Amino acid sequence: MKIVFLQDDFPPYSFGGAGISTYEFASRMKEKGHDVYVITTCREKKDSGKKEYNGLTVFHIQSDYYAPLRSFVSLYNWQTIPVIKKILKMLSPDVVHVQNIHFYLSYYAIRIANKYARRVVFTVRDTMSISYGKLQTKRYLETRNPVLYWYNNLLHARKRWNPVRNLFIRWCLSCVDFRSAISASVKHALEVNGISDVSVIYNGIVAKDWHIEQSRIDAFKSTYQLKNKHILFFNGRLSAPKGGACAIDALAHIVKKVPDTILLVAGSIDTYAEAMRTYAKTCGVEGNIIFTGWLNRDEIMVAYFVSDIVLMLSLYLDAFGRVNIEAMASGKPVIGTCFGGTPEIVVNDVTGYIVNPLYPIEVAEKAIDLFLDKEKREAFGVAGRMRVEKYFSLDDKIEEYIRLYQ
Repeated sequence: MKIVFLQDDFPPYSFGGAGISTYEFASRMKEKGHDVYVITTCREKKDSGKKEYNGLTVFHIQSDYYAPLRSFVSLYNWQTIPVIKKILKMLSPDVVHVQNIHFYLSYYAIRIANKYARRVVFTVRDTMSISYGKLQTKRYLETRNPVLYWYNNLLHARKRWNPVRNLFIRWCLSCVDFRSAISASVKHALEVNGISDVSVIYNGIVAKDWHIEQSRIDAFKSTYQLKNKHILFFNGRLSAPKGGACAIDALAHIVKKVPDTILLVAGSIDTYAEAMRTYAKTCGVEGNIIFTGWLNRDEIMVAYFVSDIVLMLSLYLDAFGRVNIEAMASGKPVIGTCFGGTPEIVVNDVTGYIVNPLYPIEVAEKAIDLFLDKEKREAFGVAGRMRVEKYFSLDDKIEEYIRLYQ
């Protein structure tokens, strides 16, 4: 089959969770003998055009605009739509598999795909089809009720509010042949907000690829002075909604019982990273936190294996949390958020702990429990690895989608 993936951001210019998942999915499809293409975007003119990336043919479309216009441009982006139309007309694909398109490629790309492809599949990776940003309203955090009324979006968007936005998105989605969400929490949020007929197909990973030589683990520990330390790993896009402040608050409690604890933070040293560093100093734990800066995918894998516990502390409806399956594939227990899809992945008291990150003392208590009980820590890690292999196999997910494509 000839398959085209639409994804706003994609390696090597972006390594966000959605981009990585789409890349791995497309690559695996290519390995299985399908004719695979990716349409994505870039910010710089020099990066645009048709390119090869690790065996995949990728079309990069330049697009950049004033971010506050997102609620309008994300519906129909005049920079990308004509190019998407030209590429799809040329390729005439059997399937267009739409991933994240809510910033640059824009929702109207779905209508274009419907015109040129035999079948259109849409994988929903977040709540942007119903909200103006991360779903983290006070009511959601207190009750986990994801219902959004028009005034909720108005209060969130303010001057960015577009009264036809959600109606336009539903119109675009009406021509999709199959809609899937990457977790039941996202499916529920979509359905209670007017987007129905959504199935759940989780993200997948190739667990057998997750192994690291001891020499690389030792070298990493030596580089970051981590030998004989208890290591908490905090990985991903650094931001307040990802729970950075909660991780530091928890660390301040943990070091009282386990003073050699290190919070290892992987991510670009940006404004929020500096804010975390400042907050750690305020809490008196600046000596217990290490920022690695940006790590490539191989280095990230090493960081997982170096760690004792992985934190996933999102303070919003985080659809899936790729960190969860990467940690479990590495044989590491997860202390994960109760919000979003994490409780569907991490089994409480089996592969880790589910906590409310609004209460950092709870996070700290679970971390201390695992630090002081090596047997439990290792048992959770083994159970996590087995769960990933059984329920989150990338090849199994691909087979599900191939059946839908046909």
